[in-house]
Amino acid sequence: MAKATRSFGDWPLKRLMTEVVGSGHKSADDMTRDQAREAFRRILALEPDPTTLGAFWLANRWKRNTPEELAAYVDVMAEESVEFAEPDCDPVDCGANYDGKHTSALLGVGAGLVAAAAGTPVVAHSGDRVPTQKATAYRHVLDELGVETDLSPAESADMTDEVGFGFYYQPNFNPGVAGLEDRRDQMGVRTFVNTIETLANPARADVHLGSFYHLPYAKRIIDTFEASERYDPSRVVMFQGMEGYDDIRPGSTKVAVWDGGELSDFDIRTEEYGMDFAGEDLAVDDVAADSARITEAVLAGERTDRFADAIAVNAAVRIFARRDAETLDEGLAAARGAIEDGSAEERLEALRAF
Repeated sequence: MAKATRSFGDWPLKRLMTEVVGSGHKSADDMTRDQAREAFRRILALEPDPTTLGAFWLANRWKRNTPEELAAYVDVMAEESVEFAEPDCDPVDCGANYDGKHTSALLGVGAGLVAAAAGTPVVAHSGDRVPTQKATAYRHVLDELGVETDLSPAESADMTDEVGFGFYYQPNFNPGVAGLEDRRDQMGVRTFVNTIETLANPARADVHLGSFYHLPYAKRIIDTFEASERYDPSRVVMFQGMEGYDDIRPGSTKVAVWDGGELSDFDIRTEEYGMDFAGEDLAVDDVAADSARITEAVLAGERTDRFADAIAVNAAVRIFARRDAETLDEGLAAARGAIEDGSAEERLEALRAF
């Protein structure tokens, strides 16, 4: 019996390069939703020639994807790659850059556990040394803490309900995108895949928390959610993160909030919330190992220094994002209380025991 071949439309990547996106960053046209959907379906099926795929990724980087194109990509990802597993609680979805951090401590594990102890469930997801930085992500800090990370999506959902903090591992819940890693590695630069994988939301959370370098990028992500047919969060909170990660950076920081169709943005000065230091003060020698030890010490109440302040503020942002606090001040009070009464350390031990 002949092997069935997968059916696509009329737009192989080479044709899209020739007729639509490949003429340069000033003269290239945008794709229609159907064209972008077909392109990513072909990519997930590993159908394009590697040279053509690299050229297509680079052309998209030059011209910059529209929200409609990004929405088409995330919708195909949801339909053909993501295995969703929804916990009973409704967590905050933390979509940090999968290629990680290489300089500063990764605070999201500690912040997520503190938020969980304060009553705000949190979900994080990442891969393992994802291109292009191949730096430290959520999984590596959790591994250092002795937490099981190679979980099925259903197990990740159970972890979220039991602990209040859950981790989803990309190769297990998003295998199609994880299967592109070798080709992404050959690019040498980030592609739109680095953007859309952070939006996978395997827990189907109603609130998305992300980071940006510049406000127009946050607006593009929010517009992507609005254009998506598969993702419909009611609230998106994004801020200027350290190294592009979901750790809020010290200093004057822009925050964007999309809530029920309304977009607002405001500036916070982190010294007003206890982060009265510079970004370089959060640098560490070994991001995975040092972040794990810092997390242990802060949650145990053994450190009350800049790292404790930074973890508390990041927990406050998560609490605020889910509307469990009306203001960051209220979120910060809840976060500090969860550390002081020992409940944050209890959440870490529950995570290790899962």
